[in-house]
Amino acid sequence: MTDKTRLSADEWDEANFPRPAETEFDRVVERALSRRGFLGGVVALGSGAAAMGLGVLSPRAALASTTSRFPFTPIDAQTDEQIHVPQGYRARVLARWGDALFTDAEGYDLAEGGPAAASDRIFGENTDGMESFPFRGHELIAVNHEYTNNDINLPAAQDGVPANADDVLKLQNLQGVTVMEIAEDENGWSVVKDSPFNRRIHHNTPMVLAGPAAGHALVQTSADPEGLNPLGTLNNCGSGKTPWGTYLTCEENFNGYFGANGELPTDELLAVGYTRYGISAEGWGYDYHKWDARFDVAANPNEPHRHGWVVEIDPTDPQSTPVKHTGLGRFKHENAEVVLARDGRVVVYMGDDERGEFLYRFVSNGIYTPGGSTEGLLDDGQLSVAKFNDDGTGEWLDLTPESTGMDMAEILIFSRSAGSRVGATTMDRPEWISVNPYAVEAYCCLTNNTRRGTRPNAGGDETPVGGPNPRAENQYGQIVRWFPHDDDHAAASFDWDLYVMAGNPAVHSDAYAGSANVTAGNMFNAPDGMAFDSTGLLWIQTDGEDSNEGDFAGQGNNQMLAGDPVSGEIARFLTGPKGSEVTGLCWSTDRRTMFVGIQHPGGSWPDGSGLPRSAIVAVTREDGGLVG
Repeated sequence: MTDKTRLSADEWDEANFPRPAETEFDRVVERALSRRGFLGGVVALGSGAAAMGLGVLSPRAALASTTSRFPFTPIDAQTDEQIHVPQGYRARVLARWGDALFTDAEGYDLAEGGPAAASDRIFGENTDGMESFPFRGHELIAVNHEYTNNDINLPAAQDGVPANADDVLKLQNLQGVTVMEIAEDENGWSVVKDSPFNRRIHHNTPMVLAGPAAGHALVQTSADPEGLNPLGTLNNCGSGKTPWGTYLTCEENFNGYFGANGELPTDELLAVGYTRYGISAEGWGYDYHKWDARFDVAANPNEPHRHGWVVEIDPTDPQSTPVKHTGLGRFKHENAEVVLARDGRVVVYMGDDERGEFLYRFVSNGIYTPGGSTEGLLDDGQLSVAKFNDDGTGEWLDLTPESTGMDMAEILIFSRSAGSRVGATTMDRPEWISVNPYAVEAYCCLTNNTRRGTRPNAGGDETPVGGPNPRAENQYGQIVRWFPHDDDHAAASFDWDLYVMAGNPAVHSDAYAGSANVTAGNMFNAPDGMAFDSTGLLWIQTDGEDSNEGDFAGQGNNQMLAGDPVSGEIARFLTGPKGSEVTGLCWSTDRRTMFVGIQHPGGSWPDGSGLPRSAIVAVTREDGGLVG
């Protein structure tokens, strides 16, 4: 039996919700990468871009000569089961799946992968987004645990299939979020066991639902008839950090945890929503619905509507209740990038990580005042979706009852449908978004989209080639950036370009070779995680194909690269173990340590114990210098 949790979200979606093939779109339009361009010029993808009326360089044109700002010597691609960093740097494991957070917790063991009884008191599985929080002399980190690998986390179960309610409870506990205190001594960084800040938040943790959709009939259940107190946060992917020092964890592929022991609901509104968000009777292989009635949509049809939100956690208060903010919309959230508008309003950029879905922005009605009340700042405001025009301009389309024909609660609960109604641009899987701290510009990783130009999205919207998605059947991905008009993130319009198009110049000589800042020495695929450091460098993490064969020959394992937004230069800094995704990035308060997440590694990394263990590594310079 195939463990369905080993499938990617796209693979599972393909198997459960196949899209009908459409007539072929026109051949790839090789349009120009940049209206503003980097290096003061315009870099294009090929002769086809000339038809757009823009000045161009050849696809493989070299970047203009510039002095590199990278404080390291780039490394080569790797294919082994180890971590690699540049000469003069060191990577050490900080925390692994199964490490105890408390001295009374029994940690990892090879036979059971850790006992169910302690699974809510250990570091969870498959680390993803994370943020650091200095607090009164304490160094705190909040870390997402996106999902489990059942055959690894339940090694004694047949094919990793949960055999009882205890197995399901263990899986539920291993996911969610860890908040922990860390400290550094002469041996490096380690977790402070029994710190009063240490906390696990999982699939059964009490939450509060806030904002316009809270209490609506669509989020009410028999266990919570008021629709205000959901349990748990699911499939925690990317993250964010508010100006007032709280952590934002983002619920992504929440749909895979649900199934049905009977018939799926036939109510039209629910049925359309289930299809658009990927709720199926069989589920994704977790089998929660067979042992926990909350996840049986035949019995609890509204339970899925209580997930797919951005959740706010106060890492400094272990007694606080996490809040799900409905004002930020419900979809497969990747991360939540928070920035302030010129007038002090809170702006949150968010991507919906599925092929052909949308890029969102929320602008608060209230003003953030340091030390003042933050109530309502993440719920009372305007949610919009992005429309990218082929001429390098774009606009934010407000999702309102007037523009969508839906009431406000329905707009937020079914944000994807609202975006379709206003004609948002279908994107190539918008994942992490990061805002440049030194310029009014934002970047978004468009990871890939093998359906681009051939099939519609889950709502039936076409996915034509063009704009920020210029390649059909895009298996490499790109990074789009936009420049808000009036240098204001709350502006209704923007200009945009592509910072980079990933590709393989060793295999291709057309648009699939990538943009001019991609070479045989730095090539990659599937940009996913992303963060700016304090020097203005952009760190790019990948979650793609690591076969090192065919179209991906020479690209090696997934990796982390540094990019210079000004010159366009990109250099490889770190490679992960074979089979892993490199995801999640934050820094110590003194900026002398970079914390990097390694998810679903292969082999038996990092400790050779027999089962692979996801982990966070602490990257430092051997001379004790700054790393970002």
